[in-house]
Amino acid sequence: MIRPSPNAARPAVRTLLVLALMLAGPVLAAEPTDADIDRLLRASRAESLLAGVVPQMEAVQQQEFDKHFAGREMTEEQKAEVARIQAKTQEIVRKALSWEEMRPVYLDVYKKTYTRDDVRAITKFYESPAGQRMLDKNPALMQNVMAAVQQKMVPMLEELQGEIRNIPVTPAPPASPPQKRRSR
Repeated sequence: MIRPSPNAARPAVRTLLVLALMLAGPVLAAEPTDADIDRLLRASRAESLLAGVVPQMEAVQQQEFDKHFAGREMTEEQKAEVARIQAKTQEIVRKALSWEEMRPVYLDVYKKTYTRDDVRAITKFYESPAGQRMLDKNPALMQNVMAAVQQKMVPMLEELQGEIRNIPVTPAPPASPPQKRRSR
């Protein structure tokens, strides 16, 4: 009987090992460290972007308060109570969106989303001159995109409003007054 040499099985084992490593690659990808993510957050100006959200949230909040209480006459005590609630709401929003509260959220989300290599590559881009220019120009970019979207949407909305105006509306029949009961 001819026995296979022990070396004959090695290519098959090696192939299986390579396949197993390739399939496990995403699972074995290193998780970014807090320091990796902190560096990315600094490079991408995450803290200052978050700080810019707070005034926007407060403005939306003010609009909602104004809308809710529009046209209502209130006593001085009621106005003071509304002002107190508004100040408390602003305090809650500021605390919830503070960097101290949000940094752990960023760390957790980035760890769940990116590998260490991803974070380092993204950081490298944001630290580059092109990445910094992108961050500098993002507000103007967003403003221009919103203006372009608005220009595109206005004619479409006007057309829809025209269609709505052309819908024939039949007035509801007049309600008949309640009938009196006859007494027996």
